[in-house]
Amino acid sequence: MKKNNREKKKIIKLNNEFTSQNFIHAKSLKTILIVTIMIFVLLLGRLAFIQFVDGAYLKEKAYSQQTINQIISPKRGNIYDSTGKVLAKSVPVDTITINPLKFEGDNDAETLALKEKIAKGLSDIFELDYDETLEKVNSSSQVETIIRKVDQDKVEKLKTWMKENEIKVGINIDEDTKRYYPYDTVLSNVLGFCGTENNGLVGIESTYNSTLQGTPGKIVSSKGSDQSEIPNAEETYISPENGSDITLTIDYNIQSIVEQYLAQACDSIKPKNGGTCIIMNPKNGKILAMATYPNYNLNTPSTPNQSLAETYDKLSSEEQNNALHTMWKNRCVSDLYEPGSVFKLITASVALEEGITTPDVDNDFYCKGFEQVADYRITCWTSPHHYLSLRGALENSCNPALMQLGKRIGTSTLYRYYRAYGLFETTGSNLYGESNSLFTEESSVGDVELATMSFGQRLNITPLQMITAVSAIANDGILMKPTIVDKITNTDTGAVTEVEPVAVRQVLSKETANTMKDLMQSVVENGSGYRAAVSGYTVGGKTGTSEPPIGKESEGYVASFCGISPVEDTQVVALVCLYGVAKGQQGGVVAAPVVSQMLTKILPSLNVPADVTELDNSTKLTTLPDVRNKTFAEAEKVLKADGFTVKSVTTQDINTVTVSDQVPKPGVSLAKNSVVILYDNSNTTRTSVTVPNLTYKSASQAINTLHSLNLNASIDGSGVVVSQDPPFDSKVEEGTIINISLKKNSSVTH
Repeated sequence: MKKNNREKKKIIKLNNEFTSQNFIHAKSLKTILIVTIMIFVLLLGRLAFIQFVDGAYLKEKAYSQQTINQIISPKRGNIYDSTGKVLAKSVPVDTITINPLKFEGDNDAETLALKEKIAKGLSDIFELDYDETLEKVNSSSQVETIIRKVDQDKVEKLKTWMKENEIKVGINIDEDTKRYYPYDTVLSNVLGFCGTENNGLVGIESTYNSTLQGTPGKIVSSKGSDQSEIPNAEETYISPENGSDITLTIDYNIQSIVEQYLAQACDSIKPKNGGTCIIMNPKNGKILAMATYPNYNLNTPSTPNQSLAETYDKLSSEEQNNALHTMWKNRCVSDLYEPGSVFKLITASVALEEGITTPDVDNDFYCKGFEQVADYRITCWTSPHHYLSLRGALENSCNPALMQLGKRIGTSTLYRYYRAYGLFETTGSNLYGESNSLFTEESSVGDVELATMSFGQRLNITPLQMITAVSAIANDGILMKPTIVDKITNTDTGAVTEVEPVAVRQVLSKETANTMKDLMQSVVENGSGYRAAVSGYTVGGKTGTSEPPIGKESEGYVASFCGISPVEDTQVVALVCLYGVAKGQQGGVVAAPVVSQMLTKILPSLNVPADVTELDNSTKLTTLPDVRNKTFAEAEKVLKADGFTVKSVTTQDINTVTVSDQVPKPGVSLAKNSVVILYDNSNTTRTSVTVPNLTYKSASQAINTLHSLNLNASIDGSGVVVSQDPPFDSKVEEGTIINISLKKNSSVTH
């Protein structure tokens, strides 16, 4: 009992509530728990945001920070003509790039000094702005481009400077390519050119850019935190796919002929807005040549051509830019024009196909010098033609006759054939910048519109649309899709994709087409197109002279001629247009002779056999044989047996040395006693002579004059000489053929 009492006495009772610093009150614990949960939720939300929202971006950023991507540029494909000549190719050059993050010294001051030295060196060597170069050197980017397409001499200067200044990293000399055009101005408005990134900007280069360009490859490697490449790290190589080569339907030789004579005509006639020419094979729609004059140099496309340079410095920046774009245009497909009387071929073909008339109906039409249509008196181009058949109407290019014919046909029928000829849509040639025609809406065509359309005025088409339609006539009435690309070659695999000819539709019956070709031949042999005749070949065609639209008289007239040859089995269709000629410079006067000059050289170059065997109704023509690779003795024997006069230019034994060249070239048709010059393979200087003035001479006088100078004659027509090509006072080599046109009555000119 005493013990229990003692224990009770040791128990102390406190009147105050007990507290301790070592325990957390339940209320505070709850608050802490809530806050902790909230923080956890926020962290979880942030993690989810990073994972699902920013994940792709951050992954890409991390990848870019940890990898080095080196782009491998593909080789851009070449462009060839149909004979294999390279028209556009990529040549190796160098591009200078830097890695700014690799420019580091031991401290900030040394780094600053190093970067300033590099900026100064680069700007001096490449003639760049120092401040702009320094900005690139100070960039935080992985790679900066200093200059592209560097000439080799400056690259060598850079290498020397880097060696002298002991700069081994950070400056890269990367292989690059530059587009180069070996023939400068040839086919410039068709080919187009590339920009600094080797992307096609205009022309074939632009239209077929994806085909030519290929697909870039790359090398992917790893880098460390110091941004330097990790040695021996795994590297991924993705090879580039090189661009394909493109072979055009263009024949360089024919293109050169076309450009030569188009330039010669424009320089002589001086049309305000230059000229265009297209040569087409009507059987398959292949474009053999296409030219715009004036052209420009593809290797310096931003340099104004001679025509533009006269006013270029006076233009504002915007005007200069617009002027350059105009200079680059392929006017054969981009610009519209009123075709004038060439379009009468379309009207006549519709009438024949529909059975509305036949070629030789006497007194079928009557021309009193004008046609009264509604309130308008629409005149003919010359004095009244009186009574005419369709043949006579085309030979004399009579406007009233075609207006009367158009009225008989009617608007709905004409428009049905316009559609069949493809005149209401682009040709599908895939040429850069091709425009479509402008016709009056069929429902809005009145008597005046019907009359003017019948002879090719107050409608607008492209030269390509016009020649494509005429080619349908020349191709037994079958319309072909015009093509500029012949084949595409995959340079990696060697696979070749041929571009097959596409027949669009049958527009006319073969019988109607043959009748039209006969009428076209009459225009050249007896009518306004006589200056388009070519010795040794039948030629058909139609002249055209269209007036400027009302209110645009200052633009001048458009003179044109569209010709076909040979007539029976047509191989070539040619269209020449001269824009802005003076009144009186009709298509038969200024455009037809240009076509004659071109065809005289183009037809033999294509090995088209001559189909006319008489000259001036009395002198027989003989096809000049190919005696190259024969001995001089054998060649002389063959040529003399055919009636030719031979001049051999060699110092070696004629019984053993072989002929390496002959002038004229084989395949042309020449008269008896024509001179043939033979050469061996030595570098013998060829004799040149001055072409005499043959104007008003008879055929025999002209031939004798030329033969006395060892020159040859190609005679067209009868009477006296009215024109010659090359012109007198020109310098030509012995054996050259001088094309001469004769006429008894030169009053027909339209």
